[in-house]
This record gives sequence, structure tokens and C-alpha cells, in this order.
Amino acid sequence: MEVHKILGKGHSEKVYGDALEYEFQKNQIPYDRELKYNIAYKEIILPSYYFADFVLFNEIILELKAITALTTSEIRQTLNYLAASQNKVGLLVNFGEDSFKYKRI
Repeated sequence: MEVHKILGKGHSEKVYGDALEYEFQKNQIPYDRELKYNIAYKEIILPSYYFADFVLFNEIILELKAITALTTSEIRQTLNYLAASQNKVGLLVNFGEDSFKYKRI
């Protein structure tokens, strides 16, 4: 919420990610940025993969958006990241609306 309060809407996801990274460091929140997840299919690993924007505390996927409104497409994307990572909790946050919006998945 701090990042949205200061930056408002209109920036790219990367800008919000940079600001969040600063806040995580300042507040000593353990995180990984753009963590790569392989996609398993039957007995192989596909050449495609996912990058989670952030992984907090080694278990929470944080997916950033800077769009007009969240849709089912972004929810499905976060669900795919959860499946690939085998994590249980995802947070989908959108900085593109007038007020800060998030959804726990």
C-alpha cells in the first residue's frame, strides 16, 4: 500500500517491483525476485518456464500487475505459478487502478 500511496498509478510493473524490492529490503522481508519455475509434463520438464515476480518467505508468490482491472486471465496466471512452484498462497496485486487492489489466491 505504501508503494501505491507514493507512486500512484501509471508506472510499469518494473517500477513498482523496484519500489517493492526497496520496501522488502528496508523492512527485512525475505524475498526472491523473478524466481524461475520449470513446468513438468508427464516425465519431462518442458523447455518453457515461468518467472514469479517475487517469492516472499520462500512460500508466497507475489504477482504484480499495472493494468486497468484484474481479470480471470491474471488469476489463471497466478494459479499456474502456484502449480509450478508447488506453493500454496499467491497474492495478485494491481497498481493500475485508482486505489490499490489485491487478491489472495
